[in-house]
Amino acid sequence: MNLRYYLLLLICFITSKGFSQEKPFENYKEISNAKTWSYLQTMRIIDSLDKANPVSYWSKQNKFTADISEVTYTNWSAGGSNSISFLFNIDIKRTYERKNIRWQNEFIALYGLHAEKGRKLRKTDDQLELNSTFGYRTSEFSGWFYSAKVNLKSQFDRGFNYPDRDNEISSFMAPGYLYSGIGAEYGRDSDKFTLYISPSTVKTTFVYNQRLANEGAFGVTPAVYDLNGNIIKEGKSSKTEFGILVTNEYNTEIVKNISLSNRLSLYTDYLNDFGNIDVDWKVELNFKVNSFVAAKIISHLKYDNNTKTKETDEFGEEVTRGAKVQWKQQLGIGLVIDI
Repeated sequence: MNLRYYLLLLICFITSKGFSQEKPFENYKEISNAKTWSYLQTMRIIDSLDKANPVSYWSKQNKFTADISEVTYTNWSAGGSNSISFLFNIDIKRTYERKNIRWQNEFIALYGLHAEKGRKLRKTDDQLELNSTFGYRTSEFSGWFYSAKVNLKSQFDRGFNYPDRDNEISSFMAPGYLYSGIGAEYGRDSDKFTLYISPSTVKTTFVYNQRLANEGAFGVTPAVYDLNGNIIKEGKSSKTEFGILVTNEYNTEIVKNISLSNRLSLYTDYLNDFGNIDVDWKVELNFKVNSFVAAKIISHLKYDNNTKTKETDEFGEEVTRGAKVQWKQQLGIGLVIDI
């Protein structure tokens, strides 16, 4: 029994005691009217309490981080170049959870810039990610959910292989990766541990940059050229695959004020090179200084067989090589705001 029923019984008891101290009721009709009045008064009070304190099944998290690094030299004998770097990160979560239903949503945005004396601004980091997972379980005692998952990854701005600024190697939705599928997710406490397994996931790669699409970047079908180098048929701007996706997220506090966050995504296509696994693995160590200042170390490793590399050979010509392991490491100290 919840609070409303206890309150109902209490009010009925008080009102019935009040009526019993007055002149006895002369007939059944008076008794019935008194009980009806008592019940209606009780329901009015309960409704007013519900309106004042509505129940919400949504939980939220808004996290904003800004890391700033600056170096300035004046008559420095060892030499050096003045520089400043900015890195902004937004992580917004919304989760609906009621009985056997759980719907998790997340928006991640990351953008970094570096300015150095005598050079133009350079992009140091760029990430855009949207996640949505809807799950249903057959029992409140079960930790397994039948789940449908959608994940979109891309970047905001153009990317270059500096110092070349004439030919971008990436841009918004070039590439863009969309994963959508159904499977099962284990996670009784989703804030600490989740494991998602989907044997039926569609992966769509978007390359909405025609020059890159013509080159066949990120695995799309390249353009068809004639003997004179003219385009007969332009390259495709998307590629669809069907395979199995496994993701894992683990968050824990190692010691006081030091926490670990681990995110792993593994995908392989059934039809093309089954067993050749795309890897996206991010490990983050957070060191809490106080409520507003924190330090972090991030290791981000990626491998995608469709992402080829370009190198300059001994003759000075650009050639396309196979895929390689990509790795990014970050160390930052900055301002953290949790709302």
